[in-house]
Amino acid sequence: MNLEMIFGNFPVLESSKLVLDKIEETHLQELFTIYDNEKVFEYCGIIPKHNVQTVRKMIGHFERDFHKKSRVKWGIFQKIQRNQLVGIIESMDFSQKVNMVSIGYFLAEDYWGKGIATESVRMLVKFLFEEVNVNRIQAEVMPANEVSKKVLLKNGFMKEGLLRQAHSWSGKGVIDLEIYSILKEDYIDFTF
Repeated sequence: MNLEMIFGNFPVLESSKLVLDKIEETHLQELFTIYDNEKVFEYCGIIPKHNVQTVRKMIGHFERDFHKKSRVKWGIFQKIQRNQLVGIIESMDFSQKVNMVSIGYFLAEDYWGKGIATESVRMLVKFLFEEVNVNRIQAEVMPANEVSKKVLLKNGFMKEGLLRQAHSWSGKGVIDLEIYSILKEDYIDFTF
């Protein structure tokens, strides 16, 4: 795993429609709109934030986590609206020993159902396998989150199983989680 590819300079990822880039103070209003919406976090271990100052501080936390080499949060931006933040995708739990990483993502409600999450995951998977050289990417999904499961399956992930009452998520208590993963060998064989 080449962590320098992630934590050297902030990696900016681009496709024909999307850009994954650093979240800045100028994106505060869009970020607040995402974090203020209860529906966005129905299936996440994140408690919605209803105070704009709390969300402003989070931008600093994103920067801190990046410098600590523990987590990367990319803003998801549509190219046609370059400065409009429409969601977040992240990599965390980097395990060099196993050569694996976990990912997570969520979008502003207005951008649901447009293929943005699927394309963002595809971009991140490509970067993690081809540039960072990880061997395994995984995602944890609440069993009721059918939409997120479809995003992962479209990107070549497979369901490995159900962890029963194995995690405590903020605002949710002890929950079941399904584990989805893709290995580098799966990615090489998977055609998008």
